[in-house]
Amino acid sequence: MIIKLTACAITISGLLLYSQLKEKDPLKDKLTKLQYDVTQNCSTEPPFQNEYWDNKEDGIYVDIISGKPLFCSIHKYDSGTGWPSFYDIINDDAVKESDDYDLGYKRTELKSTSSNAHLGHLFNDGPKQTGMRYCINSASLKFIKYEDLDKEGLGDYKKLFDDKK
Repeated sequence: MIIKLTACAITISGLLLYSQLKEKDPLKDKLTKLQYDVTQNCSTEPPFQNEYWDNKEDGIYVDIISGKPLFCSIHKYDSGTGWPSFYDIINDDAVKESDDYDLGYKRTELKSTSSNAHLGHLFNDGPKQTGMRYCINSASLKFIKYEDLDKEGLGDYKKLFDDKK
């Protein structure tokens, strides 16, 4: 009987250790709870109550985890949805698409290829430039202002603004 209890205690202890190891995800130290939930658990932040939905500054939006450039402010527009919306991406290889049926119908989920972070969804109701709407959670992005691009090692992306400047 004592042996069984000891084995049971070891098993329980092992489960506790596994549980504790599972909780030690380093991203939990780097990201806010909302950023973690959105990027790792495919959650969605509230519309009109997020950091970038109405940001109108010039700059680049990068993956909050990897820092890889994803979107440019010149492609951003007001879709009326309450989330940052873009009609194009900086680099086709930066974002991967997959089918999402979580709401009972087909949507196209977007994830960053560099970190596998959930970004948002793609819809075909965007403006005439591409007809596409990349509906993105602010929580999966970090915004780098145009004037900080050189400092952040992203100076090459200034060329995207040449026609605007």
